[in-house]
Amino acid sequence: MAIKLNSFINLSHLVYLTSQWLEIIVRFIYSLILIIYYWCESIMFSFIPERYLTKDVSKETVLITGGGNGIGMQLAVKFARKGCKVVIWDIDECGLRLTQKVINELHGKCWTYICDIRDRKKVYETAKLVKCEVGNVTILINNAGFADKKLFLDKNDEEILRTLEINTHSHFWTCKAFLPDMMAQNHGHIVSIASLAGYAGIVGLSDYCASKFAVVGFTESLRMELLAQNYNGIKVTEISPYFLHNTKMFSGVQSRILPILKCETVCERILFAILCNKSIAYIPYGFRPLLTLKS
Repeated sequence: MAIKLNSFINLSHLVYLTSQWLEIIVRFIYSLILIIYYWCESIMFSFIPERYLTKDVSKETVLITGGGNGIGMQLAVKFARKGCKVVIWDIDECGLRLTQKVINELHGKCWTYICDIRDRKKVYETAKLVKCEVGNVTILINNAGFADKKLFLDKNDEEILRTLEINTHSHFWTCKAFLPDMMAQNHGHIVSIASLAGYAGIVGLSDYCASKFAVVGFTESLRMELLAQNYNGIKVTEISPYFLHNTKMFSGVQSRILPILKCETVCERILFAILCNKSIAYIPYGFRPLLTLKS
């Protein structure tokens, strides 16, 4: 009796192991098929001029944080020219007025709101106001950023917190405010303005680099979550530019490796990446192979 019982247990264990190995093999084959499919798809699309892959955004409502100056202001103007409803958030009231004036002169549609994105409650309150006055936001561009060039031990706690709250925490609050409406329609686009500093440490920018590393991770995770839940109509784009000319954030910054970028050039690349539904856009393109040298 004991021998039969042991034989039965051994047989059951063998069946279990076989089923586990079969599951692993099936998953491997499925993954391999997906890799080949997406590889063939990327080759096919590489032969199509990118200008034919851009989407129409004329009926979209775009919200841009930090839209009162720099990249945010220029993006607001470019989307207004595309026929979008443009909503801009900033704490710079003068910058908001200037951006709105420029868009109004182009006969565009622009709404401005003073909002400190460090304040979670303020973000949620302003988001509700936007939905009532403008409608659901379909393109969210988390652009607002802050950098303070000092060595780590020279930074006080408040400066570090401010960097993390503006550059990282705000992405969580704005996405929580607007993503549910996008999911309800399975339509939308979330854009995170990260940085190449999110891939490599820089002297004097320890907190800034940490905040951008976090944005890169958050953006990729959010994209994977939406795909896993079959929300294929919601696109997520990470934009990682190098340092820019003519912005308050990087005034006085010098570069020995890559040239400092012009704001207009970066905005054109950002707009193009959004219109093409790109997952990641490195600016300049040449930085991509340099990532492999880091290791």
